Amino acid sequence: MTAVQGEVGRIRIFEDFTGGIDNLADTGQPPVDFPPYFQLVGQGMSETDQGAIILDSDGLSGVVQLQSTNESEHCIGLQTAVMFDVGLMGTIVAEARVRFAALTTKEFFFGFSDVVTDAGILEGAIAHGANTTMTLTASDICGFWLSTELTDGTDWHMLYNGGTTTGNVYSTDIDADDGAVAGEFQILRLEMDNNGTARWFIDGVLKQTTATAVSTTTDLACQLMVEEKGTTGSCNVDVDYILIEANRDWTI
Repeated sequence: MTAVQGEVGRIRIFEDFTGGIDNLADTGQPPVDFPPYFQLVGQGMSETDQGAIILDSDGLSGVVQLQSTNESEHCIGLQTAVMFDVGLMGTIVAEARVRFAALTTKEFFFGFSDVVTDAGILEGAIAHGANTTMTLTASDICGFWLSTELTDGTDWHMLYNGGTTTGNVYSTDIDADDGAVAGEFQILRLEMDNNGTARWFIDGVLKQTTATAVSTTTDLACQLMVEEKGTTGSCNVDVDYILIEANRDWTI
């Protein structure tokens, strides 16, 4: 039987974090359900000082705070299922509005990869940045990266790997020259066309376009993750909203 396209042919996921989640003192192993769209994942979820809370102070419009422990390479993030295929479902859009209280001892990723990191770490599963070099651990990745261990430790970087255009590991080539500012929200937007071309926007400004940056056949998950790189304090990120849009795959 051939599927018939209908009005639900466009997938739209929008999470505004208006309430209902507070698991900071829980000790469950990941993944933890984060209804209705995401799972809460990451190394360190069994600790009582790691988790997600909806902010009641400084949280207008609905804001969730993802908070890791103060142990190095403990991370926390929100993750969809492996449910996106660029070639079949593009143009795929992912957008998030994020804020950091401080820009120290952390790595952050927002975008897509082919790695499901239920209890993993960013450095070991997806990527890592140090000095002026990126290590692209995931075979397929596309998104925004911030690492305080890079030379430009507060600038956004625009990662890609897996398409016919080889992933660039030189941070100076993929530096957006647009830095995060402690205490201020920024809007990160990624677009991936069905031919593998990707575009990165920060606060509405196009920062990079790369043709064939993404595989058109590999299935991907959308992830937003932050990882602690020191041991002196917890690592957190505030997320105002996450938007994901994609065409439905009618071939299955």
